[in-house]
Amino acid sequence: MATLIKRIHVHGHIYEDHTSLISINGSYSNCFLLHGVLLTLKMPLPRIGDFLYVWGSAALWGTYAMGKMLKGAIRHPILYMTATERTERPKCLDDPSLGAHEYLQLKDVKLHYVANGDKSKPLMLCLHGFPEFWYSWRHQLKEFSKDFRVVALDNRGYGDSDKPEEIAEYSLLKLTNDVKEVIERLGYKSCVLVGHDWGANIAWVFTIRFPSLVDKLIIMNVPHPKVFIPYIREHREQYVKSWYVFFYQLPYLPEHFLSAFDFGALKGTFLGKTAGVVNKEHFTKEDMDAYLYVFSQPGAFTGPVNYYRALLRQWPYTKKPSASKGPTIDIPNVPVLVVWGDQDGALEADMAKLSGNYVNNFTLKFVRGCSHWVQQEEPIIVNDIMRTFLENPLSLKSSL
Repeated sequence: MATLIKRIHVHGHIYEDHTSLISINGSYSNCFLLHGVLLTLKMPLPRIGDFLYVWGSAALWGTYAMGKMLKGAIRHPILYMTATERTERPKCLDDPSLGAHEYLQLKDVKLHYVANGDKSKPLMLCLHGFPEFWYSWRHQLKEFSKDFRVVALDNRGYGDSDKPEEIAEYSLLKLTNDVKEVIERLGYKSCVLVGHDWGANIAWVFTIRFPSLVDKLIIMNVPHPKVFIPYIREHREQYVKSWYVFFYQLPYLPEHFLSAFDFGALKGTFLGKTAGVVNKEHFTKEDMDAYLYVFSQPGAFTGPVNYYRALLRQWPYTKKPSASKGPTIDIPNVPVLVVWGDQDGALEADMAKLSGNYVNNFTLKFVRGCSHWVQQEEPIIVNDIMRTFLENPLSLKSSL
């Protein structure tokens, strides 16, 4: 079984990897047993079963995480209590070549964004994931600014955007309404919508709700929402990989976990062996410092974690289709490209393929030897795939 703390040497600096709490190679018979019991309970009593599935899993992984943190605290008490707030803003966040920092006042929240490209150009709207912020689109802000007005948001709860306190403020209804308002208030009738991780989840649901506002949809390393829930119930390995989804349902503890050991979990997320970038030279020390600066600010993790809390309070937000009817197409007209780093440590690649069952015009491209953080780790490859899809999609051969 993996230990709590591993030292990672990257760019001549030492980081602590705290993401190795969970390893598929370890012995998880108890986890799998609970998973099977919860699935059994789900069948005759859907509402009670859902409750037990979510909160039983939350209790399981919360107990496991607390045990590991306690073990780490005993071994490294000073490091455990360290959570340094970074006050010096990294210069890369104000790089003028990335665009201008602006704000939009929406109905419920004020959102910060970075925009690059002429306002007369079509809109490319980019939605980041967890734990990220607008900076995750730095390579795309530069690459596509000649042909688009590229806008990279700080989603609500993140970075310099407003951070509502209530969990209900992070429902998919609220999040997709934000996107609709952004498009309209920027003066556009539609956009090329690009999403990664949680931003991809929002982008999927937004396109289902408002297809006329999306010219083309580009998804990165997150499956169609109708794929994930059935898949996690039926595949124990994915259940274990998704431990954090359930752990984040608990109050207070996830925020403490993410900031302990001087934000060791954040460092390990991008630089660890389990979930981090494969090609670490493509994620610089300056990039890591930018993330540490943003997420070391007071209360910076509560909004992002509330995305998960709000999500499972809607459980189940999709039903498994019956065998007789099969999957139902819910994106009939919008062309969809899914880009997937095939070394994703959190999400299994089979879900990318299954996503095509819900889309008429579907293209899947795997980026070989690349992690979950695909657009940051392999920007040249990803940008080339995106450009081909936007300009000449028929020439793009799917990985299906």
